[in-house]
Amino acid sequence: MTEVRPAAAQIVLKPAYGEASLSGPARARGAVVWSHGRSVDSEDSEAPTPLYMKTLRDAGWDVYRLDRMRVSDTLPNSARALAGYSDMLKTRGYRRVALTGQSFGAFISLIAAGQTNAVDSVIATAPAAFGNFTEAYDSYRENAAQLWPILREVRRARVMMFFFHGDDFDPGGRAEPARSILAQRGLSSLIIDQPSLLPGHGAANTGLFVRRFGACIARFAEAPPAANDPPCDESWGRSPSAELLQAALPANASGSAKGDVDTTAALRPFMGMWYGSYINGREVALSVEKAEGDVVHADYLLGAGMEADQPFERVRRKGRIENGELVFDEKGRNMLRYRLRPDGRISATWLDRDGRGRLDTVLRRVN
Repeated sequence: MTEVRPAAAQIVLKPAYGEASLSGPARARGAVVWSHGRSVDSEDSEAPTPLYMKTLRDAGWDVYRLDRMRVSDTLPNSARALAGYSDMLKTRGYRRVALTGQSFGAFISLIAAGQTNAVDSVIATAPAAFGNFTEAYDSYRENAAQLWPILREVRRARVMMFFFHGDDFDPGGRAEPARSILAQRGLSSLIIDQPSLLPGHGAANTGLFVRRFGACIARFAEAPPAANDPPCDESWGRSPSAELLQAALPANASGSAKGDVDTTAALRPFMGMWYGSYINGREVALSVEKAEGDVVHADYLLGAGMEADQPFERVRRKGRIENGELVFDEKGRNMLRYRLRPDGRISATWLDRDGRGRLDTVLRRVN
């Protein structure tokens, strides 16, 4: 597609998943446009489309993205271009137009909703356009101060916003003022403030975000929230799925340790099945069965991932107690480390055997 306005040079609307993914205005439930963030030293137009947009695609939406080169990516330029593209999509016959955006992209999506009546809904994640606490301390509070007048200008779109704990771009305290402003405007809204286990500025790009909020986002894009809607925060990851439970081997809770008494005593608190989830949206469980001498036997279970090439996995592991930790580091395999917490849960760490990746989570005992 070509630019809508000359002022929006190098700001281009394109299908997020290729032309073949588009159903067209007559068949699609609507058109949704995702807008990426803006970095000081790199082109965010090269950033992947976040996983949750596939939820909208699978729900029948035509998914686009607004790619913007930094040279022309300002709030006025990009918001004006996005508003123009929104008008164009409605003119082409799409019954609904939704705007989604991350960080700077969230700001321009909200601004565009104040410049045209074509926008039906906005989903804004971690809105920010004025830097973070570390690198832009003098201006980062504007991520709140400048948000309020933008919300007051939204014409008719319902607004869904996510604020995340530990987001270095978030001055804090933005949820209640945002709810109040949108309510005063008579606009439908859903403000999700600091959801658990989803920390940081990029939390919306994770598989866990999709598992918990993907269905809610799809509903919100489709229609205003209704009293009988399911909870927005899905229960995924709070208890083991049927697939994982069926695959788990029964834990020998009484312990069948043979050999070293000290090893048995150190292992006993770890015995049984432990459950949690990773930030990438995969369930994880550890079923600690027994010890034979110094060797601890356990099953490591990993739920299916967000992509087709991430199937369910069950792996038999052999480990040991080392300085109070349960450690599995067999040759050629990824390392697993587990440490008891004062609250009765265990801290779990997965380390890529090549040292390129790490996942941390907290597991709770499953009775």
